[in-house]
This record gives sequence, C-alpha cells and structure tokens, in this order.
Amino acid sequence: MFISLALLTVFTSLVHGIPRTTTKRQASCTFPDPPSTSSLSEAMTITGEFDGGNVRFDRGAGACEGQTEGGDSDAVFLVEEGGVIRNVVIGADQSEGIHCLGSCTLENVWFEDVCEDAITIRQDSGTSTITGGGAMHADDKVVQHNGGGTVVIENFCVQDFGKLYRSCGNCDDQVQRTVQISQVIASDGGSIAGINSNFGDVATIDTDTLQLSEVDSVCDTYEGNDNGDEPEKLTSNEPNENCQF
Repeated sequence: MFISLALLTVFTSLVHGIPRTTTKRQASCTFPDPPSTSSLSEAMTITGEFDGGNVRFDRGAGACEGQTEGGDSDAVFLVEEGGVIRNVVIGADQSEGIHCLGSCTLENVWFEDVCEDAITIRQDSGTSTITGGGAMHADDKVVQHNGGGTVVIENFCVQDFGKLYRSCGNCDDQVQRTVQISQVIASDGGSIAGINSNFGDVATIDTDTLQLSEVDSVCDTYEGNDNGDEPEKLTSNEPNENCQF
C-alpha cells in the first residue's frame, strides 16, 4: 500500500506522543484545506485512535462509480470496535468513505464529494458518534446505518444531499435503530433523517439547534423490509412517535 510522506509524518506524531487536536468544534461549513493527498491502494484499518492532520485521503482516480453499492474493500477507512478517527478529509476519488465495523467515534471528518455513502455504521449494538466535520454532494445518503444500536450526529455540516441519515430500508437483517441529531447546518437537501417505523426506529432531532436552508423534510418514516425491495415512504416531515422533533 502506498503511503505518502505526509501520512508517515502523521504516524510518527502518533508514535512519539505529539499532542493531537481533540477539541470538539461547533458546526461549521468551512472545509479544511488539506496540506497533501494520500491515495490508498487498499482500505486502511483503524484500531485505537488515528489523527489524520487534515490530510486528504482517497482511493485514486476513477474509484467513484456513482451509486453502485460497494463493500468493505471499497472503503477508504475501516474502523474497528472502539476506534476513533479525527481530522481527516475524504476526497472525491473514492467509492465508500468510512465503514465502522463496530461502535466508532468520528471527529472533524470531512467529505468533499460523497460517492455512494460517506459513512456506513455496521455495529451490532452500542453507540457511534459523529461530531464536527461535514459532507457535500451526496446524491443519496451521508450516514447509512446498517447495524444496530444508536448513532449520534452533532455539530455537523451537510450541503447538497439526499439524506443526512438513513436507517437501512432493505437490509437482510433488520433490527430496531435509533439516531440522535443536533447542532447541524444543512442546505439544499432532501431529509435530515429517514427511519423504519415498522421496526420501531426512533429519530430524536433537536430542531432548535438546526440551521436549515432549502431542506425538504426533517424526518421521514418508511416501511422497511428484508427482501431488498425499495421501501415505501409512509410519512414526510411529520412529528410522530418515531420521528421526534
């Protein structure tokens, strides 16, 4: 796997204990200016904590194939249970951004141009937290929740998007999922959250802390299934026991 000089510098700082930036930021739509780009020949697996120093990571020219569903091998980062990834910019040349294989924490992670999905949550249970950072140009979903448990999204910016969060509508193994969303700046998008009411999903969205511009819906409910069919939308932008806002 090719590793750039900038990436080696990041690894060196981790090994020698140079202080990392861990302060949570308020939501901002000012994307970082990466000092360099590191194109990975395969997905990088993260265990423990990784600080990318705002380097841009991708999978090389031509990696994005639109809405073609990808797997773990197509991701830029694979984050193991308990892993933390912070201060990373994901470039446009990728198919799948970050796959969390267990409960994970993403801090100040930025997606310059989402291809299929930016973040896929595959934990069996527990809580994954996405705080700070942002994403642009997502034709469909930014956060795809395929596993169980809870996802927390806070202090996040999303622009030109389909859905900020979607509980998987047609996964083979369906479970109840929850999401908590606050302190989000969103513009030019479809919906903040989409959930499956028939599986008991609950989205709790603090609308007092949202800044929305040209967003169609805060929360939509769907009739999820496990047979791969396109789920039927049941409600749109209506508060109810599943969409709490």
